Amino acid sequence: MQTYHAAYYRGEDGWIVVSLLDFPGVHSQGKSLREARYMIKDALKLMAEAYLEEGRPLPKPRPRARDKDAIHQEKTALEFHARTLAKA
Repeated sequence: MQTYHAAYYRGEDGWIVVSLLDFPGVHSQGKSLREARYMIKDALKLMAEAYLEEGRPLPKPRPRARDKDAIHQEKTALEFHARTLAKA
């Protein structure tokens, strides 16, 4: 299981914007931290599936990935089901 690093930021109108620091192009947002967590996990899964379908290797997580401007940071695990891996 790969674990990537999520950084959360305050967006406009109270939204929480989230980006994965070590998986380029994976971004999302939510009305709350809880919703943003759910959305970034979904975005990560979809992007990883696209990489695998294209035969591209997944980016390697960077253990020291951090952003001092983030309001919150945490690890986000990439979870696949057997069906997803069978497609790749």
